[in-house]
Order: sequence, then structure tokens, then C-alpha cells
Amino acid sequence: MSNTTKTSTNYTKALTTTALMIALGTILSQIKIFQMPQGGSVTLFSMLPIVLLGYLLGTRWGILGGTIHGLLDLMFGGFVIHPAQLFIDYILAFAVLGLSGITRNKKHGLTLGYLIAITGRYIFAVLSGYIFFSSYAPENFNALTWSLWYNLTYIGAEAVLTIILINISPIRNMFNRLRSTLDN
Repeated sequence: MSNTTKTSTNYTKALTTTALMIALGTILSQIKIFQMPQGGSVTLFSMLPIVLLGYLLGTRWGILGGTIHGLLDLMFGGFVIHPAQLFIDYILAFAVLGLSGITRNKKHGLTLGYLIAITGRYIFAVLSGYIFFSSYAPENFNALTWSLWYNLTYIGAEAVLTIILINISPIRNMFNRLRSTLDN
């Protein structure tokens, strides 16, 4: 197989995998286990496909997939009060999930990558909550503290469930086999 053919095949695999992960993440984001009263929800592992994309293909593909996923999330029920909030909540907060690619070659790379990605997602949610939604904080409650706790309730809950899922041995092995298939 020539280098051009191999490059074309790898690009096609990456593009197809990215499209599938974005679609899966978008579908899973519509399955809400718990909806918070002022936005945010625990979904059926909807951030995992984008984190997995970064782990499987690298940071560049993960960030691209996360950005597209965020824009689709906006289209399917987003709430925007300011253009900067749109950028923080739907572009940056989902693009950062692709940072999971940073640890793709490390031991326990998927778990470490997920922790990095979800921490980034949490930081952007807190920032948005503090800047744009501080009026929702209970009276006599610090807006930053409120945003920290409010966003931790749903992002933290989904993070714990996802960490448990990806560390179940057969599932972890399946993701590792998938990665080795895509690397070839």
C-alpha cells in the first residue's frame, strides 16, 4: 500500500470515527437521567464519546469533535443569553473534552484523559455560571460558591458514573482494542 493510500485510509477512518462519536454523544445527551432546575443534567454518558475520540485519535480530533458536539448541543436545546456565554458554554466547554488525547499514550490514559477533560468542562461551566447566571444564586449566597456547587452536582455525578464504567475491565479492554485497530 502506498503512503498516499495509507494516509487517505487513515484520514477516512479518523473522519468516520469522529462523525460516529459526535452522533453518539449527541444522541446520549438527549437521554437525561436527571435534569437540574436551572440548566445542566446528568446524561447517559454523553461526554464519553468525545473524550473517547481524543483518546482514540488524539487531541486535535477530540477538540474538533467536541466543538461540533457543543454546537449540536446548542441546536438541540441550548440556552443563550449572551454571545460570550454561547462561546464558553457550547464551544469551549465541549472542545475541552478533546484534551483527553493528551494522555492517550500513558498508563491509564483514558481515565487520566477523562479526568483532565471533565475538569476543563467543569471549569467552563463554573465560569459561565459565575459570570452569566449569578442572579440564580440563593439570596445571601456567594455567586462563585453557588456556581462551584451547582455545577459539581451534575458534572460530578456523571463523572463518577463514567469513571466507574470506563474502568470495568471488559469495557476498558474494548476501548484499548478499538484504539489499536484505529492506530493500524
